[in-house]
Amino acid sequence: MFRKILTFPSGNLIYVLPAVIIVALITGYFIDTEPLKSIILPVIIYAIYPSMIGFRLQELKEMHEKKLLLFNLLFNLFIVPLAAYTAASVFLQQNPEMFTGLVIISVVPGGTMIIAFTMIFNGNVKAAIKLTTLSLITGSSLAPVYLYFIVGKYVPVDIISVFKNIAIVVFLPMLMGILTYRALMKKFTMDEFNARIRPLLPGFSSWGLVYIIFTSISLKSHMIIAYPGLLVKGLTALLLFYILIYVIVIITARKLFSEKDGITLLLSLVLRNLAISIGLAAAAFGPQTTMMVALAFLIQQQSAVWFASLNKKYGFLRKYGEI
Repeated sequence: MFRKILTFPSGNLIYVLPAVIIVALITGYFIDTEPLKSIILPVIIYAIYPSMIGFRLQELKEMHEKKLLLFNLLFNLFIVPLAAYTAASVFLQQNPEMFTGLVIISVVPGGTMIIAFTMIFNGNVKAAIKLTTLSLITGSSLAPVYLYFIVGKYVPVDIISVFKNIAIVVFLPMLMGILTYRALMKKFTMDEFNARIRPLLPGFSSWGLVYIIFTSISLKSHMIIAYPGLLVKGLTALLLFYILIYVIVIITARKLFSEKDGITLLLSLVLRNLAISIGLAAAAFGPQTTMMVALAFLIQQQSAVWFASLNKKYGFLRKYGEI
């Protein structure tokens, strides 16, 4: 029973997140949820910490997939932020906080879900682990700089404050995760960890995300209900953002990579780390920024599942000329 309750949100995000958003809007409209904000930072750390258990820096020692790693880095540093800026410029010019939310999604790199999805969709799992590790370190370190230069003219960005929040919501949980993993490895074998511990970790994170999303949206429910167009704008901008990534990566992967590596590259760019993104948004920016990141939960994973199914049927990532 405990296992079912723990893993319910992570296993049913497509239903849970819309429900949380609706309940938050109704609750916040009738009840003052301001007291919930007082513990949001500890909850952010709690939500991100489980995803860092199993994070291993030594994965970067062997760099056999240099071309794949290089393109992942180039896309993460330039193409994905450019796609976000384009989509935000088209739909969110008049909503600077939501503009910021989309940029945060683009500059915070992919999460551990990349590894799981790569395994499910028959990609290059070893490469996925390295891509995730490398992009998390580089992306998290550069995120404050990108935010300062990209959104600084739309909303005030205290770059020192953002660096501090990155340290709190990324590197502190990372250190905690590394230490926890070392402690667990003294009690469990790798197979036991993968079978008994790892499947439970998304469940712990998902309950923290539910709290963050509920609190952030309920605090601004009056504004959101008064302006429902904000939700439509946000979802439209997100759709354009993800479509741009899919199109650009498909064109690149078909020319330069095998289908297996192409799947890995695509997933490493589409599956942004929304746990860290929403933590950073809630810690350093306004509720509309957090809401924008929360909306991405409704699109991101579902789009990856749909694409993988279509790719299996139509071979979008198959090299030109291959059957």
